[in-house]
Amino acid sequence: MATPRIDLTAAAMLLGLAAVWGGSFVFAEIALRELGPMTITLHRVGWAAPLLFVLVRLKRLALPRGWRIWGSYLVMGALNNAIPFTLIFWGQTALEGGLASILNATTAVFGAVVAGLLLRDEPLLPRKLIGAALGVLGVAVVVGADALGTLSLRNLAQLAVLAAALSYALASVWARVRLGDQPPLVNAFGMIAGSTVLMIPAALWSDGLPDLGLAPVTWAALAGLSLLSTVLAYLLYFAILRRAGAANLTLVTLLIPPFAIFLGWLVLGEALPASAWIGFAVIALGLLVTDGRAARALAARYFLHTVTKE
Repeated sequence: MATPRIDLTAAAMLLGLAAVWGGSFVFAEIALRELGPMTITLHRVGWAAPLLFVLVRLKRLALPRGWRIWGSYLVMGALNNAIPFTLIFWGQTALEGGLASILNATTAVFGAVVAGLLLRDEPLLPRKLIGAALGVLGVAVVVGADALGTLSLRNLAQLAVLAAALSYALASVWARVRLGDQPPLVNAFGMIAGSTVLMIPAALWSDGLPDLGLAPVTWAALAGLSLLSTVLAYLLYFAILRRAGAANLTLVTLLIPPFAIFLGWLVLGEALPASAWIGFAVIALGLLVTDGRAARALAARYFLHTVTKE
């Protein structure tokens, strides 16, 4: 079996995935002008569920039976969709989308620590702890030292996005433990269906009956969130996973913030301070340390250079 690698096609898909996930932060900011965070989450998962169901049927995949597996999908839908989407959208009521995307980039770094604590086959290696420390340092740079002594709406919004990153990390562990024997597309439909079931009463309680008299730009943003940043994103995600492997797929974490920041500037005229870029660089370094491949490549290069000299 060939070693998974990033070829030209995988690289293009990786950039496409980063673009549609980065675009979700812009779509959300537009939709937040008329809708509450829970209703936006409901639109995002509610539109995606029937489309993913159609894809499952077209591929002739069997849907699992039994309350146990669908209960697992309900938990997965909460951890990977309902909770983090809502927290991020609420956070964006007080944060720029680009800044929210930078804070959300801690998912991969902290996810490695969560897996190390909860999974026996994922040891908590020193590089993961160093990566997590760099992630925390990067967050501190992004948030700013002045935020440590105050409690404002903006600070709470930043904490909400970080809580969403933790929820994503827990979701990855849950998927490993409870859903590893199911086809990926079936898992995608199952968790989206589960999150839709959860978000219907939550959105009705929070925002009441949905308003259908929305501005065209709001409908377009909702369509982008669901069709591009959810359905298309899952298709790209699984295609990259098959072609390039899980390790290479984590690189998308580094690519999402630049796309979110660029699109936020292009569409909404947003600009972030230099501290946000510096913090992102530290978080990115934390991800590279956690991943370990860059360090191994440098070590191998140094060893080869030393042997050649001798």
